[in-house]
Amino acid sequence: MVSLGSPLNVVLPEQLADNLAEFSAVHRRHHLGGRVCFAHKANRSSALVRRLSATTGSIDVASLPELQHALGAGFVPGRILATGPKNREFLWLSARCGATVAVDSVSELLDLATLVRQYELSPVRVLLRLSGFVSRAFTVTPRPSRFGIPLSDLDAVAELLDTLRDAVELHGVAYHLDSIGLAEKAIALQSCLQAMSALQRHGADPRVVDIGGGFGVDYLAEPAEWERWTSDLTSAVLGKRPPITWNGHGYGLRAENGTLRGALGLYPSHRAIAGPAYLDRLLATPAPDLGDRPLSTLLLEHLHELWTEPGRALVDQCGAVLTRVSEVREGPGGHHLVRLELNARNISAEEHGVLMDPVLFGSAGVVPGSAPSEAAGPPDEPCGVYLLGNLCLETDLITRRVVHLPRLPRVGDLLVFANTAGYLMDFSAGTPLRQPQARTVAAWREGERWRWCLDEEYWPTQVFPHGTGALE
Repeated sequence: MVSLGSPLNVVLPEQLADNLAEFSAVHRRHHLGGRVCFAHKANRSSALVRRLSATTGSIDVASLPELQHALGAGFVPGRILATGPKNREFLWLSARCGATVAVDSVSELLDLATLVRQYELSPVRVLLRLSGFVSRAFTVTPRPSRFGIPLSDLDAVAELLDTLRDAVELHGVAYHLDSIGLAEKAIALQSCLQAMSALQRHGADPRVVDIGGGFGVDYLAEPAEWERWTSDLTSAVLGKRPPITWNGHGYGLRAENGTLRGALGLYPSHRAIAGPAYLDRLLATPAPDLGDRPLSTLLLEHLHELWTEPGRALVDQCGAVLTRVSEVREGPGGHHLVRLELNARNISAEEHGVLMDPVLFGSAGVVPGSAPSEAAGPPDEPCGVYLLGNLCLETDLITRRVVHLPRLPRVGDLLVFANTAGYLMDFSAGTPLRQPQARTVAAWREGERWRWCLDEEYWPTQVFPHGTGALE
């Protein structure tokens, strides 16, 4: 921290490889071929992408710079899936290098075909990203999405594809849902299976069903913690107990004439089924409109490949954000204010609705709760604090809720936010007021010791990358 500054991001490339193996094991358990494509937007680390390139995994890139990064990190085009809204430059490089393109609209499909013809490129493999799914048997209807071609337009798009065979090769279908609902995901997958059959009737030969991401992460080991806190928040919003958030912030909840209104706008920090287990449960879900057999069985019977795009779930436990305490003072309601050497753009947990308490370390590296050293001082009583950022903005709160720590932090102490590699570490990072953006280091275990190097210097082929050091 002394030489690298605060905040500091730490990523664990080997954990990413382990997570990929767990997702791949679900494919094998259901006897399905296909790909696991890391959603690059979840984390900008070079070390993570380079480590992934040395595995059997693939990558989902959603911008031109992400595509350039993936190519430079060692990915061959056959393992790259281009998704998201695309400008002509992104489409051109995707087509030029031979990546698979998930087209989001008819206009995007036509733009891609025009570029292929104009520059005399080889036909590009495409996935049709679909939306507007319905089911006769499911009572849940997936919410409308800004992504994808409406399923009702499928026949017209199939006819259009016949006229574009010299430029694009239909490889399959895909979907993107902003939901963690298992029923909604099942409806979308079932609808994609029906769409594959419809496309085959038009003479196409699609092979891939891409079900996107949204498999989730379980941030809390104990469900009772989440249940207790949400209950306390509800009571506080209704005025039945003292506030537990800054200025009574309700995270989407409000009181009107003694009645609770609104909806809790938070990520469910405890998820009993998340990550690979969520994928396993989805594949085992029956498709009631298609004979009530498991979705995985239907994929297998039709020899379809299953592609996934996990982001947050694939970097579960792959990173942490470290920061120093710069000021401690008394605050409202008997709680102290603790200012940190980072801002809400460096650790965007609140923005993404993820609530996690950081781990407090003494300035001498002693973990509170262990035998105190002379440098660490005597142990104090547990306390509740608000964590503030380093910008002169009222909104720069690292936590809008009271965070309970084993003792009151001291200037120079270290706070560590764990499990931040998925969207929380650098998704919103910037340099407002010229405050530094966090540097990133990659760390890995070598026997009983930890080694590290700067993120941009990590390569999976090097046992001792240049500039490594030992983390004692």
